[in-house]
Amino acid sequence: MSNPSARGKVARQHRNPSTRQQAAAAWVVARDAKRKVDERSAALLSLTACILAHPDAMRGTLKILSDASEPLPLRLTALQVVQAASFAVVKFNQWRPSYLAALRAASEDPDPELRQRVLGVLAREKDARTQQRLLAGLSEPAKALVPPEKALQLLSYDVHADAYSAARKIVAEPPNEASKHEALRLLAADARSAPLFESLLRDKKEPPEVRQISASALHALSPEKLQSAGRDILMDETENDHVRAVSLTALTQFGKADELGKDEGLLKQAQRLKSEAKSEALKHTANQFLQKYQR
Repeated sequence: MSNPSARGKVARQHRNPSTRQQAAAAWVVARDAKRKVDERSAALLSLTACILAHPDAMRGTLKILSDASEPLPLRLTALQVVQAASFAVVKFNQWRPSYLAALRAASEDPDPELRQRVLGVLAREKDARTQQRLLAGLSEPAKALVPPEKALQLLSYDVHADAYSAARKIVAEPPNEASKHEALRLLAADARSAPLFESLLRDKKEPPEVRQISASALHALSPEKLQSAGRDILMDETENDHVRAVSLTALTQFGKADELGKDEGLLKQAQRLKSEAKSEALKHTANQFLQKYQR
């Protein structure tokens, strides 16, 4: 007679298949091109926590990611699953070359959503080939894989001299305002760009947002120039109120107390702005300035 406890164990295994069996069954569904896309995607997603324990599923998921003939939703799910696996750094190391190869293949994909997401992953991986492609797209728009503003964002993950050079060209001749803003944000880490930011901050022809970005960059790169430019902007009655408020906020938070507390002309101007400025924001910042520096 068979052992009752053994029979019970077999019955439990039948009712509750092992994790390995479940993963194998999920992979059968995920790789079946005859199944509906949402079924395949759901099955693939269920492998997220265990895919590194199943080499065939991992290898197949990377193939789905790089295969342009597979449905886009499934490829996006494959990217999500493999990205999650990549956080287990030690276990994932053996797959990293294949992972990068799959990402590089997908970076050329006609679909802009997949292409942009893949390029974002490669940029965070500091992939040299991706940086070269992004830079090439900035100088030759016909070769661009993403819009210039997105390329500049991606280049900021690992900035080199070539990226700064490309950003300066964008600032000089921007294809659109968004790309100019991103170029300025990238240049905010470049000490040699301090004169550029001072010039932009002082230029009344520049939009307020460009001047605000410039003020923030100058605070990091050259606080003395920010204090000097900010004072001049505040004293100029023809200046934009928003830019004056930004300048006054910068002086309040980051200015040299021993100098500003003795600057009678600036204190008088802040007092006047507190009571007479048309902008409520400017009145408020003037009041904050006086509370800090007026004796």
